[in-house]
Amino acid sequence: MNDKYTAEDVRKIVAEKDIKYIRLQFVDIFGTMKNVAITATELDRALDNKVMFDGSSIEGFVRIEESDMYLHPDPSTFVIMPWFDVHGGIARMICDIYKADGTPFEGDPRYALRKAIKRCNDSGYEFYVGPEMEFFLFQTDADNKPTTITHDEAGYFDLAPIDNGEIARINMVKTLTQMGFKVEAAHHENSPGQHEIDFTYSDALNAADNIVTFKMVVKMIAKEHKLHATFMPKPLGGLCGSGMHCNMSLFKNGSNAFYDPNGKEQLSAEAYNFMAGLLKHAKNMAAITNPLVNSYKRLVSGYEAPVYIAWSMSNRSPLIRVPAVRGNGSRLELRNPDPSCNPYLAMALMLHAGLDGIEKGLEPPAPIGRNIYNMSDSDLDEAGIERMPRDLKEAMECLHTDELMKAALGSHILENYTKAKDIEWQEYTNCVHPWEVSNYIVKY
Repeated sequence: MNDKYTAEDVRKIVAEKDIKYIRLQFVDIFGTMKNVAITATELDRALDNKVMFDGSSIEGFVRIEESDMYLHPDPSTFVIMPWFDVHGGIARMICDIYKADGTPFEGDPRYALRKAIKRCNDSGYEFYVGPEMEFFLFQTDADNKPTTITHDEAGYFDLAPIDNGEIARINMVKTLTQMGFKVEAAHHENSPGQHEIDFTYSDALNAADNIVTFKMVVKMIAKEHKLHATFMPKPLGGLCGSGMHCNMSLFKNGSNAFYDPNGKEQLSAEAYNFMAGLLKHAKNMAAITNPLVNSYKRLVSGYEAPVYIAWSMSNRSPLIRVPAVRGNGSRLELRNPDPSCNPYLAMALMLHAGLDGIEKGLEPPAPIGRNIYNMSDSDLDEAGIERMPRDLKEAMECLHTDELMKAALGSHILENYTKAKDIEWQEYTNCVHPWEVSNYIVKY
């Protein structure tokens, strides 16, 4: 995607490329992509911010009496969708959502991230994020419904013919590249049927836009290969789940603010402060970074996912890892987020948490050099290492204890998100699971 595109550029490209349809995309508070499709003849009206939709039809948005919402397209997100083979192309723009009175809609996740970015910029920093996106590819049945049968039995970095999804993954990378992504790496992950595609870091808003676009592309290309792509954190028990590790850095005056050649481990005070803020708020933002009942089936020991709130330079079991690269590549890798999260909200909370650490001069505890999974409870207590929430209910309780995280979301998102997650938890606890039947029906 091109941050230099202006509204006039969009008009010119639509005319030159014979684009017939434009999808005006946005996400709801759960990160689900929505869109209003218009014809090219309506483009001027869209770029003048005059396209309206019914907000009451979007879960968690507004009541019926407040339903008129306006889409403000961001020209920098304009991209042609290359997988549509139709007469006259199809393009899209991601939109900000405004109310009828011309003010930003408080329930728009993009607005929540914009507020966090403004706080960051007002402090003299720019926030950059490089996500590592993991997902599973499953076979589909005769009715094209997804199964839980993986398409291969491959493992970490395996190649075809063992990795039967390699061709699909190559086509995903090819399509993403056509759409302006700079893909850094693509490979088979640890579990059968699991893949990872990483793209170059960018400013937080662009990174969040890239994530929602990425998920759409992966699902579309998988479907073309008669596969189903899922970003469900833990679709299969006994295997590693899918994460969305976030590599983060702050830049100031064009230089990486986390790098200090004279600092401890060549990291700056800001890097340690930012890390301390992330550690302080980690379990309180888990309801956003790990938003599903299923998310907490991934955050268990033994499957390469972080369980404990700690950091390390040398191993991958803690919550935060500091990769060895320095200079402008200096960064912190937060390892608990998963790809089911709303990236706008997740990045907003991460940024607020890190800035809180800088503003308050917080210091992180000592790094953990050993495998945390092998530490006893007494060792953990002695080191003062806390655990991430064990389930969604606990995560929501933690969120409501943190005034900064609540303020970052805003009252509208917090209230509607809480209602939805309460329902999700209640439905889950009311369900009789196969494990219960297999373990209890004979015994009792």
